[in-house]
Amino acid sequence: MKTIRYELADGIATLTFDEPGSPVNTMCQQWQDDLTEVTAQVVKDKDTIKGIILASAKTTFFAGADLKGTMRLKPEDAPRVFAGIEQTKKNFRALETLGKPVVACLNGTALGGGWEVALVGHHRVAMDDKKIQFGLPEITLGLIPGASGITKMTRLLGLLGAQPYILESKLFGPREALELGLVHELASDATQLREKALAWIAANPVSQQPWDAKDYKIPGGTPANPKIAGALAVAPAMLKKTTRGLYPAPEYALAAMVEGAQVDFDTALRIESRYLARLIVSPVAKNMINTFFFNLNAIKSGQSRPRDVPKYKPARVGVLGAGMMGAGIAYVQASRGIATVLKDVSLDKAEHGKAYSVKLTQPRVDKGRMSPHDQKALLDRITPTDKAANLQGCDLIIEAVFEQRDLKAKVTQEAEPLLAPGGFFASNTSTLPISGLAKASAKPEKFIGIHFFSPVDKMKLVEIIRGKQTDEETVARAFDYVQSLGKIPIVVNDSRGFYTSRTFGTFVMEGAAMLGEGIPAPVIENAGIQCGMPVGPLAVLDETALSLSVHVLDQTRADYRFEGKTYLATPGELLVERMVKEFDRNGRAAGSGFYDYPAEKGARKSLWPQLKALFEKPDTAWDIEEVKDRLLYRQAVETARCLSENVLTTVFEANIGSIFGIGFPAWTGGAMQFIYSMGVDAFVQRADALATKFGPGFALTAQVKDTIRKHQPVY
Repeated sequence: MKTIRYELADGIATLTFDEPGSPVNTMCQQWQDDLTEVTAQVVKDKDTIKGIILASAKTTFFAGADLKGTMRLKPEDAPRVFAGIEQTKKNFRALETLGKPVVACLNGTALGGGWEVALVGHHRVAMDDKKIQFGLPEITLGLIPGASGITKMTRLLGLLGAQPYILESKLFGPREALELGLVHELASDATQLREKALAWIAANPVSQQPWDAKDYKIPGGTPANPKIAGALAVAPAMLKKTTRGLYPAPEYALAAMVEGAQVDFDTALRIESRYLARLIVSPVAKNMINTFFFNLNAIKSGQSRPRDVPKYKPARVGVLGAGMMGAGIAYVQASRGIATVLKDVSLDKAEHGKAYSVKLTQPRVDKGRMSPHDQKALLDRITPTDKAANLQGCDLIIEAVFEQRDLKAKVTQEAEPLLAPGGFFASNTSTLPISGLAKASAKPEKFIGIHFFSPVDKMKLVEIIRGKQTDEETVARAFDYVQSLGKIPIVVNDSRGFYTSRTFGTFVMEGAAMLGEGIPAPVIENAGIQCGMPVGPLAVLDETALSLSVHVLDQTRADYRFEGKTYLATPGELLVERMVKEFDRNGRAAGSGFYDYPAEKGARKSLWPQLKALFEKPDTAWDIEEVKDRLLYRQAVETARCLSENVLTTVFEANIGSIFGIGFPAWTGGAMQFIYSMGVDAFVQRADALATKFGPGFALTAQVKDTIRKHQPVY
């Protein structure tokens, strides 16, 4: 056996998981084969065994499934996958029904399949370390727990109690596991871990799982219980409202929970296996595994960070502008222990910006989730000021002022000389090219774009923009700074709108263009939601302010004129311009945009009735699938262009940036994975058809097509 060591001494059979050449243990094919072999050996040695210990030679207990192997599966592999899952469960059942006590010694994290391995134990002892995590995160990867996790967690916690841990992938630490009864003892070190295991084996010479006892009942009852039945009657509808029918995993998991609770344990395991085998070979599962595991880990491990630059964390950071963006940046910095100077043109405005942190923390204090002491410490890290001199000695200064080139130049020249030696300056612009803004800097090599998304406290992505003169050290430091905030950094090269704003603009402007063609606004909005975007394109334009879009358009025209060129606005941009300049509809903040926003508290917004009279054309033919395609394909085409133009340099940053930055549907795995999941040839064919019908926004040049093929991932 290559991945499991088997030792039998003094009646104790120890199965130590130790996958060679890997930092973690996984359910790779070799491990599955070894598990069958070691289980057969345990059964053979049954009469000399007093107890069984499951242990790990790694720093973690067990990581779960072999996801690279999963990415290689094809639909025709489903029967083979089903057989493999059933064999693994057969081995698990052989160990836990042997009549001998089985103890899982959890020396570290056990997630997904790793937690399912832990659940083989009749007794679980875990290290008392708050860094350790347990749980079933499969739903977040488009999968379900299929190696007995659904069946066992439902029988341990009940149908309602298990839902957060299965359907919402809620993770938990050792102490919470102890409170839930999922872990039975805590140990302070590895030696104590085994000592407690041996003591329990000695005290419980004959053991069985709770569900194998004759008097066992599911906590809270089965679906036949009226209270459970009432909750389950609405559960599918609530789930569908969340998934929009685009994410099969939560629906399969709920079905496996409910169906499994109505049959015996072994039949429930088989039901679970069938759902997993069907799901694991599906495109959605592959898309989500690719992006939320492989792509996200590529960013977290710093693959886009310049190498050979020492790790960095600024001790003191200045923020220029105390509006929503600046106030949000100040809060996330202070919450991560970074001293922050928050400057605005008046002390009142700066104080108002600091008050945003009070607004965010006070509810947590009121609910007992944050101590008043911790709240005060956080607030004390934010120094509001109207004096530039207070920025003296900052390691980093970020300007978060209005999107106006002259204003940004002015604050840059005022604040930059106050940086500490070796410090760097950043602009939080969402659209203006960094290389142009850097002309106001005395040290353009130390000038970079750090584009936060609103609201800063909730949005995980931060786009780092490398200007033409930005040096590698500054890029690496910006990357480290973003990671120190608990955010996800992507690094892109300079361009108007960079990656996220540029691609996001194609989504909203395609929606506006369709309105201008005469397609009804409700059709456009519902198509956006049906394909998986958070909200429709017209609603997004209202939220971000139509007036801001027009300001960006005016700035773009001015920049082009400065360069001796003429900017040709798109049909969508021209329609938005009409909304603002002709109809005075400026967006949600102004009370009116594509939607009307009633002043009454609790009243719902509704589409502006005049849209129908102004833009809708009864003779315009439309197809809902085509409308959905236009919204998704337009963004994917623009993403591929960004990759071709070297604005983006990696597929993983394209996928993560599109999902976390602009809300591209997670079921697709991101904008580039959407292309690869469709199949490159099929995508190109559809994009060409859309370009013929709807214009150059969908056109793929030969260079872009080559880029798509060149970057296609291989597993």
